Amino acid sequence: MDAKDLLKRVKEDNVKFIALQFTDVMGTVKSVDMPVSGLEGALEDGVWFDGSSVEGFARIQESDMRLLLDPATYAVLPWSLPERRRARIFCDIQTPDGKPFEGDPRGVLKRMVAKIAERGWTYNIGPEPEFFLFKGTNGHGVHPVPHDVGGYFDFSAADEAVRVRTELMDALRTMGLEVEVGHHEVALGQHEIDFRFADAVRAADNVLTLKYTVKAIAALHGLTASFMPKPVYGINGSGMHCHQSLFDDKGNNLFFDKEDEYHLSPIAYAFIAGQLKHARGLAALVAPTVNSYKRLVPGYEAPVYIGWAQINRSALIRIPRYTKGRDKSMRAELRFPDPSSNPYLAFAGMLAAALDGIDNHLTPPKPLNNVNLYHLDAKERKKLGVGELPGSLGEALVELSKDKVLVDALGPAAYEAFVRAKTEEWDEYRTRVTDYEIERYLETA
Repeated sequence: MDAKDLLKRVKEDNVKFIALQFTDVMGTVKSVDMPVSGLEGALEDGVWFDGSSVEGFARIQESDMRLLLDPATYAVLPWSLPERRRARIFCDIQTPDGKPFEGDPRGVLKRMVAKIAERGWTYNIGPEPEFFLFKGTNGHGVHPVPHDVGGYFDFSAADEAVRVRTELMDALRTMGLEVEVGHHEVALGQHEIDFRFADAVRAADNVLTLKYTVKAIAALHGLTASFMPKPVYGINGSGMHCHQSLFDDKGNNLFFDKEDEYHLSPIAYAFIAGQLKHARGLAALVAPTVNSYKRLVPGYEAPVYIGWAQINRSALIRIPRYTKGRDKSMRAELRFPDPSSNPYLAFAGMLAAALDGIDNHLTPPKPLNNVNLYHLDAKERKKLGVGELPGSLGEALVELSKDKVLVDALGPAAYEAFVRAKTEEWDEYRTRVTDYEIERYLETA
């Protein structure tokens, strides 16, 4: 909608305050709140704010930045009180000279998307963020307690978790997400809500919307929602599998080829090859926390080894089985992203890796359809040419630094800010003494 339509809609919705939202380089949602009386002026001139206090933005001498409102992202926050009803609008960021700020994560993704828009293509993503619901309001305590005792796809008519998940789905629907299904995941207290695929920028907006909506609704029930990749030792972690496809401006799925054995086009094969080639550097963007690498270990359904397959869920990229007549559903599921990532930077990196494969006509290795990669030893994997993801955030950052395609995709400002923040995180973790070390070594060393 345009500015005029937005002002009309805000009045009809009886909104009193507008939250102007954007993210820092870590993916944390930031908000500048304003009374609705200032919205018309903000739509015309933007809103100035101090960027020096935002992770990865400006230095103190370059602090002034301007928020440019994106009216298409307007949504009422369903948990806000009627007498102080709030809505949110996502924003892009400009520098004082009127240029897009190169360190804006949403702007990074928009620049990548613009490259394929020149070809008449659209990059669609269907993310599947998983999360845990824990009892109480201190989910980051030493031993968080799962909210329920359900398992994969379990159903109970009297299950409180079902009621909470249903309320979450309804809230997300009112905020513009096309929710498809919600279900209990494998681990105790673990859930997933899937929404319809969208173009990459909208999909990233939707991921952020889902995360803070889930947290807000959970808090109303006295629960803590966590998108931490591995909050509980010994059970499955939370991933964010991403179903990806490319469409042309006529609505055709560029991944589909009816003559191919797997119904994949040359573009699809090159897309897959590019993401496999850059997987080790890409890990820093799609699995960007110390905790991410507690999830990416054998035995818990998360991918560890670099390969692709049809159906095989131990592969890094999975091609869901083709159903006759559903040509537009052909897609490549990337399985190692997790919901702690900044979706704008993650999706920009995923697209950059894929385009490198397409532009250089790369060919992927043979699919690993009948191989459980977790059961292969190092010698067998080497024989098959199967690589391995980084084993830690520190290793992933080294791989990212060596990957020119990904570094160029982020641009100097976003890359330097991201690496600086993540290096600090890794150093803090690396020097911290944990409970495990005390238990293991205090008396035995």
